[in-house]
Amino acid sequence: MPSLPMRPRFQPLTVCMLLLAFALPAPAAHAYQTKAPRPIHTNALHRNPEVVAAFQHFYNLDYPICISMLEHVQATHPGNPEATALLLEAVVFQELYRQDLLDTTFYATDGFLTGKHPTPENLAVRNRIFALEDQVERESNYLLARNSSNVDALYARGWARSLRSSYIAMVERSFGTAFHLALQAHGDEARVLQLDPNYVDAELVVGTYQYVIGALPFAFKIIFGFAGITGSKSRGMQLLQDDAARGPMTHVEAATVIALFLRREAKYAQAITVVQSLESQYPHDFLFALEEANLRKDAGQGMVAVQAYRKLIADANTKGYFPLAHEELAYFGLGEALKGQRHYQEAAEAYEHGAWLPATGAELRRRSLVAAGKARDLAGQRALAVRDYQSAVDMGADTTQGQIARKLLRSPYHE
Repeated sequence: MPSLPMRPRFQPLTVCMLLLAFALPAPAAHAYQTKAPRPIHTNALHRNPEVVAAFQHFYNLDYPICISMLEHVQATHPGNPEATALLLEAVVFQELYRQDLLDTTFYATDGFLTGKHPTPENLAVRNRIFALEDQVERESNYLLARNSSNVDALYARGWARSLRSSYIAMVERSFGTAFHLALQAHGDEARVLQLDPNYVDAELVVGTYQYVIGALPFAFKIIFGFAGITGSKSRGMQLLQDDAARGPMTHVEAATVIALFLRREAKYAQAITVVQSLESQYPHDFLFALEEANLRKDAGQGMVAVQAYRKLIADANTKGYFPLAHEELAYFGLGEALKGQRHYQEAAEAYEHGAWLPATGAELRRRSLVAAGKARDLAGQRALAVRDYQSAVDMGADTTQGQIARKLLRSPYHE
């Protein structure tokens, strides 16, 4: 599967562009490099000053300005599939962020792949995403019909397919369709590296695919192996580290995917180092600051995490500090950290505050209310717990969180 967004992207899905070099601090990042510097090849559009400026806004989550600039880039580069793919990327991630789907907490466990987690789909945005991806397909195929080894066209098509795959998996939760697209995306990007091993940006999708397949349990590897699908965690991480160190367009995405994989492996100190490097480049990116707090919570740094979440919320309420902050994500993390420290009433208050913020997405609202109810039960506040559970049920009785809430309405939660 392509990377998952965190980067706010973890893309491709696993889904994720600037000229600034990013030196990954982990020593392994240099283990595979030769003594002589390897050349770096990329689409000329990636060096376009307007594209570079647009992605400065992208990484600060200022999507409206980014999209406006990329619409101009697309209009002034007709027939260029990469121009369309870059616009597609911004539109996809704006929608994922709007729906609170870019917090890596959602993907750090296998719970994302199970249960019912419906989110309300904006059909107008969906139609635009699919239309842009279809356009990339047409523009790329036109160029590939004239030269099947056109690496720029292959890269753009693979990247667009990975973006569509991410949207389908995260919003529509149609994993079969998403996986099929992810395989196609991998095929395009692997072909790019076969034709031009120095086209570093293509290592993002290929590296993510390699790692994910390589991380599967042995039984699944056997099943996938019969279908000709193989992977290697070490090779995948090597490709991602090289992209993070040298990728002209996708080094930020590669670093965020690395941090996600390190988090899943409970290598929190290494993941924090990677995220801090991203924060130093983009101090006004809300999601990078959120990720450091998440990692500190997962690492068992309870009260340090609590302070990190509280600082994040304070910064979010400082006018102009973050171009676009989703405080509800920080309040959920704060609740988790406080609950871990057995401050149950404070945890419940944090969950509830985040749940009822106007911008909170439907799935996060249900998760927050169920978590608040559990904290209220642990604090001995059964009446308030019932109130929270009932609110979660009212918002989706047939969802995973709604089903959990219905059970907890019958009997209090116990750790």
